[in-house]
Amino acid sequence: MMGILNHLSTLLLLSLLPPALSHVVKKFSDVPQCKSFFLKGTTPNLPGILVDGKVQDQNRYKLICQLFKYKKKTEVKNIYRFATLYDTTNRIPVFSAYTFTGPPTDRRPNQRWMIEPQTVVLPSQSWMMEPQLEDKHYTRNMMVAGRRLRVEHQATNADYKVKIKGMHLDRGHLFPCSYADDETMRSTFTLTNAVPQERGFNRGRWSQMECKVREYLVKNCKEAEDQMKAYVVTGAVPSNNKLNKRVNIPDLLWTAYCCKNNLGQWVAGAYWGKNVKGETVNSNTLGVLEKELTSFYKDFKVFPYYCPRKAIQSVEQDETGRNRERVLEGGAGQKRSGKGSRERSMKMARRTGDELKECDEEDGCDCDCDEK
Repeated sequence: MMGILNHLSTLLLLSLLPPALSHVVKKFSDVPQCKSFFLKGTTPNLPGILVDGKVQDQNRYKLICQLFKYKKKTEVKNIYRFATLYDTTNRIPVFSAYTFTGPPTDRRPNQRWMIEPQTVVLPSQSWMMEPQLEDKHYTRNMMVAGRRLRVEHQATNADYKVKIKGMHLDRGHLFPCSYADDETMRSTFTLTNAVPQERGFNRGRWSQMECKVREYLVKNCKEAEDQMKAYVVTGAVPSNNKLNKRVNIPDLLWTAYCCKNNLGQWVAGAYWGKNVKGETVNSNTLGVLEKELTSFYKDFKVFPYYCPRKAIQSVEQDETGRNRERVLEGGAGQKRSGKGSRERSMKMARRTGDELKECDEEDGCDCDCDEK
């Protein structure tokens, strides 16, 4: 009888929950729509943090299914937008995972940055209640991250107002606004999807890479009936530096994609760079990225075995400014040509830097590929 009463109480709680909020879960697979942001439902493998889709330290790391209500005139949609693994100690995301189904057609939204909801609890499949990021009694909805708002386990706008000598930091999207469809763009403006990113890096080389990769995904990642679809995971590696003595300033940012190309073949690519102004964004195979991050996360894996580790359709531009594709061989051959790969990455970065000027707005770097 007690079990039935608990079950009914949970259902009643669900019926009372507001429709526009994100929530913390024990496993992404607890929410089928959230699971769909990962290729074949397989989450990245980060030993000590996330293994087989389950968080190893549930007091520190939280799995967030990002749910956000879309309103436009009389149209209202309340669906899951992307997934985030969040580090409440460093107060930055470890990664955000999302599917790319085409760029937005609307302009950058006038959206203020938000934080995650407080005091809300939602059931997992085992009907155990899972708390949100905070214990404070503010609201059950996502809320604007005001400067006076005090929270313990996540960043706020007040943190980003603090000045650090010799550094200029943006709120850098992991799931970039420019990769979201019109309905999803606003949902990317949550601080659980952002890290302190060096302004010159965010608005320069990193932003330029995002735009060029997006162009490649649009042209080459097609499923049935010519529908665009790619799986993308973007993450940040923490450092020993903090913003406002609270929020970790990551040492390195990385992103990887995997999709089927127009020939039905799985293709994958990876990019990473130090969080420093003017830093080169490395372009290489998925296998090389995973090896690079093994020094931070042992046996790190972004995607399941479907995604090739030894070959990449690399996004470059020739001297005429047109995109061209190159196949880079990975594995042992990649080691022998490591120097050449670094030179190609630097050459690519120089070309990109010449062709695309740096954007001059924090959010514009993540939203407006076509304007730079």
